[in-house]
Amino acid sequence: MFRRFLFGLALVYLFFGCRNTTSNSTSAYTIATLKGPSSMGMIRLIDSLKNTKGATVRVEILNEPIQVRKMMLEGSADFAILPTNMASIMYNKGIDYRLIGVPDWGSLFLFGSDSTVTTWSQMKGKRVYLMAKGMTPDVLVRYLLKKNGIEPEKDVILDYSFPTHIDLANAVAAGQAPLGVISEPMASLAMARNKSVKPVIDLNVEWEKCQGRPMALTAFMAKKSIINRSRSTVEKIISGYRSSANWVNQYPDSAAVLIVKYGILPDIKVALSSIPRSNLKFIIARDAKSDIKDFLSVFYQMNPDIIGGKMPDEDFYY
Repeated sequence: MFRRFLFGLALVYLFFGCRNTTSNSTSAYTIATLKGPSSMGMIRLIDSLKNTKGATVRVEILNEPIQVRKMMLEGSADFAILPTNMASIMYNKGIDYRLIGVPDWGSLFLFGSDSTVTTWSQMKGKRVYLMAKGMTPDVLVRYLLKKNGIEPEKDVILDYSFPTHIDLANAVAAGQAPLGVISEPMASLAMARNKSVKPVIDLNVEWEKCQGRPMALTAFMAKKSIINRSRSTVEKIISGYRSSANWVNQYPDSAAVLIVKYGILPDIKVALSSIPRSNLKFIIARDAKSDIKDFLSVFYQMNPDIIGGKMPDEDFYY
């Protein structure tokens, strides 16, 4: 209870302390996040903002990374969450944002109703459904297949019939895709709809086996202009996000209620199932630089265009 009280005090400080240092007026900051692990991890922060009169930070929950990218291009998102490779693309295009932290350390799984597969070798000759060619799940699966002695173009059939993560999760739940690569919380939703759907291979664990490092899957970005003008604001928001993620892991029952309240998931039981598989932990960029570089390096070696044609330089990192 005392920890929750302290968390509340810290949030009050955050909401009313984020002021423009060049004037006496309050600055309103917008965080663009995604419906999934990134918004689940900040759900305590979201709830506190909604219940704080005069809050100086607001959170917009979006369905797809392309929507976050649009807000970044428009400059309407002061802080933004999107896949780490997309963050690299935006930076390499000269968009005025920097990577300030990683809030999600891998939530991708091979899921399905095909009970004949439990190992990589048993995937030979199988059809594996992926949501889009060249996207993060596709690149990771191709990389891990090769690492486990399987040629993606020869030993398995990679099928892109279902173009979005929602379409693919629905197909897995309906039994139309016996093996599909989906992420949390869509994986928990699929299992809730079809009891024969199970996790087959944890791609996050497999990545760490290959790389010796966790998967820096998601990037939390901030405008460079805000970093330069008010570093204290950035640090307060980092602190709020980190505290929220810790709270979600420590109090999953309470977090599940809020996750349903804000429409991220429709069911408390599904939310509870999803939280431990979402790998929620906020780590500031400077403390995760080696993990981020390792992650992007794999993408670069597979296809440089997937990260914007080159490895981002040191100015990418907060």
